Amino acid sequence: MILSAMTKHSLRLDDFLPYRLSFTTNLVSETVASAYEQAFGLRIAEWRVIAVVAESPQGVTQQAIGLKTRMDKVTVSRAAASLIARALLERRPHDADQRSHLLTLSAEGEALYSAIVPKALALEKQIFSRFSAAEIARFDAMLRQIDAILLDGAAAAAPS
Repeated sequence: MILSAMTKHSLRLDDFLPYRLSFTTNLVSETVASAYEQAFGLRIAEWRVIAVVAESPQGVTQQAIGLKTRMDKVTVSRAAASLIARALLERRPHDADQRSHLLTLSAEGEALYSAIVPKALALEKQIFSRFSAAEIARFDAMLRQIDAILLDGAAAAAPS
């Protein structure tokens, strides 16, 4: 009885889109992480922190970095601490919230960011080189739609 119920409701993992998305995400992340580690001595979490801080020249909190990147606070904290220790980030008090601090890029951090960006864009171009501009735009739109659905909570609220 259990076996027939399992067969009726089974799935093939390689055909399950959430799994495929996760698998592909991991492949891309491993490729990017390897490139950044070899070229710049950065782990992927450190690169993400640098990228978010670079988008916020006035400074950004670790909490905001976590929200933007979907990284947990321990990962963000460790990455920030490592980057501060390497003098790539600077930490200053947050005028509006004395309990938190703002992170900004140091001069060394800005130089590293400027060196990474062309290589990051080249790697992105290489990964997506077999797709047309229209396919890439559609893929990006679909990812944003998935984000919106999941961030809205509609998918988790009522699976059918």
